[in-house]
Amino acid sequence: MSTSSEMAALLAEYRVVVVQPVQWGEQDPFGHVNHVHYFRWYETSRIAYARKVGLMELHQRDGVGPILASIANDYRRQLTYPDTVHVGVRVTRIGVASISLEHKIFSESQGSLAAEGTSTLVIFDYRAQRPTRVPDAIRSAIEALEGREFPRS
Repeated sequence: MSTSSEMAALLAEYRVVVVQPVQWGEQDPFGHVNHVHYFRWYETSRIAYARKVGLMELHQRDGVGPILASIANDYRRQLTYPDTVHVGVRVTRIGVASISLEHKIFSESQGSLAAEGTSTLVIFDYRAQRPTRVPDAIRSAIEALEGREFPRS
């Protein structure tokens, strides 16, 4: 199996994939990409996802948008420069006021999974400074993007 077909197989169920080149300055003194960059790549993929489903527009228009409640990562392989990573993100659950996501980072040069993680977004009313329900329009946009319905909490 070629690297591109392995990557395609690993990321096939991810509706949003962001491609990021590894930068020389992202390495630490140990010679591998420092952990903080994995979280930045996850953030980039979350924002791309949020844009696709209208969360960023909702925030600009109504002051309601996502806020990160939690994040976790499991490292599978060290990443080094030069490389390009493909960061996939998908929704795994929609709660009353939260959205759970799953992330995968695939190393192009190694042809394998480098990391996988999870995060939880809370839909937040920035004007009132409190969580609020996931709007039906956002739920519908996520379900359309993911190609499936999510149980209602």
